[in-house]
This record gives sequence, structure tokens and C-alpha cells, in this order.
Amino acid sequence: MSTPGIPPEPGRTSMTRDAPPFDPELSVALEALGDEARKPFTRENLAARQKQDAAARPRPTVRDLQADGRFEVAELRVPAAPGEHDITLVSARPAGIAGPLPLLYYMHGGGMIAGNAWSVLPRLLREWALTLELAVVSVEYRLAPQAQYPGPVEDCYAGFVWVTEHAARLGIDADRIIIGGKSAGGGLAAALALLTRDRGGPTPIGQLLLCPMLDDRNNTFSGHQMAGLDTWDRTSNATAWQALLGDLYGAADLPPYAAPARATDLSKLPPAYIEVGSAETLRDEDVAYAQAIWQAGGQAELHVWPGAFHGFDTFAPQAALSQDARNARSHWLRRILTQSDASSGPAC
Repeated sequence: MSTPGIPPEPGRTSMTRDAPPFDPELSVALEALGDEARKPFTRENLAARQKQDAAARPRPTVRDLQADGRFEVAELRVPAAPGEHDITLVSARPAGIAGPLPLLYYMHGGGMIAGNAWSVLPRLLREWALTLELAVVSVEYRLAPQAQYPGPVEDCYAGFVWVTEHAARLGIDADRIIIGGKSAGGGLAAALALLTRDRGGPTPIGQLLLCPMLDDRNNTFSGHQMAGLDTWDRTSNATAWQALLGDLYGAADLPPYAAPARATDLSKLPPAYIEVGSAETLRDEDVAYAQAIWQAGGQAELHVWPGAFHGFDTFAPQAALSQDARNARSHWLRRILTQSDASSGPAC
């Protein structure tokens, strides 16, 4: 049985694929969320779902994000290009820390069709900014289908270049920037790493790719295996890619900056942290991306969390697996920052 709006996969016949079991704690949390958590995005319901998300998703104010003075927060409007629209960047850093700080330049999730730059910040600030003495800039890139490729990734690139050029004003160290994101934001971070490499732009010291959305072709084994089971399944994935790519959807020559899984050259990229769940749609494309980086002579740390579905740590933040995942991310960030600090220190 085929799914409306999703092209059949060449060479595959319909078959039953047993899915990996969900982690017991995560399974309980998923059941508690009800059927709504797995209701797919479709072309027919996309506009209504976007309105619903915009109304329901938290959008903390600058004052909220300041958290009684613990953080310095500013909303910045920066130009995408001369004569074009402006991009909003939300900049935050721990208060009272002198000197330039390393930066996490972050792109939010939401399948390219939902989410905002503000909602992700409380967690990023709580988990990383304070403990790692790290500044964070969150990017409000334009969403599909109102903005299609290359709009969102060009927004992220323009913001990234602006931040590096104004590092002194922001109190950040331009030589110690990590780019990162989750889901769609992870895909944008991977695309940004490719784009800035190929344009000779600023060089990040690492890329944090959390369950990244990388492959528009939507035909992996895990995509079929988790259809109707994962919180982000093949139907939602196809809807999002169609919204982003428009007439380019299904093109054989799609640029890697649109879908990083299309890249044929993954050399000379910054070290990557890639994580995904064993029980999620994006598993196989994320594992393949890590393998391709290794095959190109690059550095990638891959975590496949057993029994985890897409966005598991958001839906079940207290689960043991979610805590393990957050700890692993923090350890990688600290290690990358420590290595970069040592390499930039005075010569002996």
C-alpha cells in the first residue's frame, strides 16, 4: 500500500518490516501523548498545522530569557543581502563573564515548516550556556513553503557570516564557533558546513547534528520500517521536503546545500557529532552520513540511541536515555571547546 504524496521506492516491494522496540520509558511517554503525537503532516493539513504550531509553541520574550539577570539577551536584525529582507538572530550569553566566549550558532527544528528561534533557547541556556560558559545565537530562518530552497539555508549562512564579522561587538570568539541544530535544524547545520566550506566562508570548529533531516529522497529502510510509528514518519517527511523544495522535489541533481545526503564530497568538514534513535525514520540516513564523513577522512562521533524515536528527549526529558543523550552531547561540546582552546593557546 502506498502513501499519498510519497513516490514509491524503485526496486522495493511491499513487505512487513518489524520495527525496533521503543525504550520502555519512552514508550510510556509516547502512549501518554496519545495519537496526536504521531499525526502526520500532509499537504492538505499543512497550513492548519502551521497555524496550530505558531499558536501553541512557546515564544519566550527577551525578559523571560534573561531569567532574572542570569543571561544577557538581545534580538538582532541583520541583513540577508543588500536590499533584501532582514534576519532575526536571538543572541544570549551568561551574564557577568568577561572576555570573548565560544559560540553555539543554533538552528531550531520543526521540519523546515514549523518552530521558532526563541522556543529552543531556555533549554540551550540551561544545559550548555551556564555549564560550558558558552554564548548562543539562535537563527529565525524563514519557513517553507512560504520560503523555499535556498531561502532558509541562505538565511542561516548570512546570519553566520554576520556573527563572525561582528564577533567583537557580540563578545564572542570568532575562532571558536560550533554550528548545530536538531531535526530540520540539524540538516541546516550540515548544509551550512558544506556551504561555508565551498564558499571559503568562516570555519566552524564543530557541527552538532541532532537527528538531522538530511535526505529528500525519503526511501531508506528505516523510513519504511517506522512508517506510522515514529513521531516524524515518511508522510511528514515527504510533506516537509515538498514544501521546502517545490518544483525541485525529486530532482536528480539537487544541490547538497538543499539535502546534505546528496553530497559527494564530505572532506574538509569540521568534526561532527551525529545522533539519532534506532526507532526513528531518519536513522539510516544519519548513520550513512557519519559513514560518508569517515570514508572522506573526516571526524564524526555517532550515537544511535536504542529504542529512541524522533525528538525523544523533548517528549520524555526525564527518561534515562534522554539524560544519557544530553550528557553525551555536553561531553562532546566540552571536548571540542577544550581542544580548540588548547590549539589556540600560546606556543611553548
